[in-house]
Amino acid sequence: MSSTTSSFPARIELAGEGLVLRDWTEADLAAMPELFDHPDIAYWTPIVSPFDEAAARTRLERDRQLRAEGTAILLAITVDGGAPLGEVMLRRAPEGTELGYAVGPAHRGQGLAARAVRVMAGYAFEQLGVERVILELEAENDASVAVATRTGFSLLDVPLIKGEEKGRPYALQTWGLDRP
Repeated sequence: MSSTTSSFPARIELAGEGLVLRDWTEADLAAMPELFDHPDIAYWTPIVSPFDEAAARTRLERDRQLRAEGTAILLAITVDGGAPLGEVMLRRAPEGTELGYAVGPAHRGQGLAARAVRVMAGYAFEQLGVERVILELEAENDASVAVATRTGFSLLDVPLIKGEEKGRPYALQTWGLDRP
């Protein structure tokens, strides 16, 4: 299946697993630093650090640009469509349709990442017609490995993705979940 497909809808709201995944808005800018300005997120993700309101505005603009290009969707994780608790991402990449997530430190331990991944994977399978979604994560990231295993992903027998981010080398494993 071709990875160059049409753009995403201008607005997306996905409900399931006790969550509402919705578009980020200007109203979320003040809440984003509380979610993303944290050592764990700085270490394990490419999200800019420190993360302040200016970084939030840049991220919102980039989100809209990537959506318009048909490259990625970034959605706020909420329980009711209100306050954001984290983010889930779907990105069309050369390696496949990749999912990613970040949950604010105050909201961890509620299964938000696993539930958001299941909802986004369902969207990818049902609405986008993809055959497999992937997670790319470091073996040492115990929380992300737990999300991958809880959501039915399997470690794929493919080479590690090696690189450097924020001056730190990384080696990402690729985990896959096939269309049910």
